[in-house]
Amino acid sequence: MNTKEKEFFIRLGVKIRKLREEKEYEQKAFAFDCDIGRTQLYMIESGKTNPRLLTLMKIAQGLDVSISELLNIGK
Repeated sequence: MNTKEKEFFIRLGVKIRKLREEKEYEQKAFAFDCDIGRTQLYMIESGKTNPRLLTLMKIAQGLDVSISELLNIGK
């Protein structure tokens, strides 16, 4: 990953964590509800991985936001 990609995934992870915490979802339970692994969710929220589109769709659905809203993280 180059620097811009790393920065994007860090901002994406921060946004996902913020939205999850605003809805008062615990990480482990939220991951279970979205049918993804807790470690996988941790890695996404930490910006340490490039999540697949299907995973992002599950997270967006779990947060009750559109995928475009989820990915709209600015610069």
